[in-house]
Amino acid sequence: MAEKKKIILTGGGTAGHVTPHLALIPRLKEKGYEIHYFGTEDGIEHTMINRLDGVTYHSVKSGKLRRYHDWKNFTDPFRVLAGAFEAKREIKKLRPDVCFSKGGFVAVPVIWGAWRAHVPILCHESDLTPGLANKLSARFATRIVTTFPECAEALGQKAEMVGTPMRPELFAGNRETGRKIAGFSDDKPILLMTGGSLGAQSINKVLRESLEDLLPRMNIIHICGKGNLDQGLLNTPGYAQFEFVTEELPHLFAAADAVLSRAGSNSLCELQALKKPMLLIPYPMGASRGDQILNAESYRKRGLALVLSQDQMNRETLVKSIQELFEKKDQLISALNNAPTVDGTDRVLELIEEIQKTRK
Repeated sequence: MAEKKKIILTGGGTAGHVTPHLALIPRLKEKGYEIHYFGTEDGIEHTMINRLDGVTYHSVKSGKLRRYHDWKNFTDPFRVLAGAFEAKREIKKLRPDVCFSKGGFVAVPVIWGAWRAHVPILCHESDLTPGLANKLSARFATRIVTTFPECAEALGQKAEMVGTPMRPELFAGNRETGRKIAGFSDDKPILLMTGGSLGAQSINKVLRESLEDLLPRMNIIHICGKGNLDQGLLNTPGYAQFEFVTEELPHLFAAADAVLSRAGSNSLCELQALKKPMLLIPYPMGASRGDQILNAESYRKRGLALVLSQDQMNRETLVKSIQELFEKKDQLISALNNAPTVDGTDRVLELIEEIQKTRK
């Protein structure tokens, strides 16, 4: 009997570094892989992956790659180093055939450990420019796949633009089910706001300030992030709050006529694939490396989304931009229908099969 193929998956820090794995895991099971996931003990990747059947979770130490002053910047390199040796020891025991990384700070020690154990590595970069984790990891990767063509060009001959892996259940939502989950019974158009797994405090605040202007015209589904519910608004007609959703998300997407969102690449790809008109408010430079600003600008230039910068956002400009979003809804849907596919699931699986043959 042939030995079962083994794969290591890694990536974390935000849901965007984990959700593509959720698309790959069922397909990898179908192909007969034994699946091991390496992440931190208390990160969102642990919450999202540890509950899955047929996946063995391994916790490793890691630090955060910060772009601001913090005393942990002095201690975290030692945690990364410790995590790298932990990963190397565990990977040598497992003897996997291949490693697939979705990036984020947890991936750095795992990729180094896989490289030291002579395991071929496939890295995925979602943003228009390479993130710091993937910049550090690129030299160890056998191949790199990207969502944006500009990023593939920047990363050189190893890189290929493929899109991003997407969960099939994302496309199986039912509009009426979504309306029932939100508690809406009328036929007003629906705006869905999502700030990603960590929420978006500044948008949450201004959106809530704008409810008086918006609710007479539309219903609002607000995915506000863990711990960000506003208890005083729980019974507001036409306004449904959720901290974080999983199984309900496809139905809520199906119910939405338009979406207000940050500009993380995985979210953009999902919304593009679902043909949802978008108003994007990217994280500003001070809060990030500026990748979301570049992502949003790329979508704006291609006519796939409207953009409002956070430093220009207030009650008046947000209401005006949301009104414009609904006015241009048909125009945006037409552009989304004509855009190239962004589902990279099949190509990523092909490359996983290809590069495992290069194992020394």
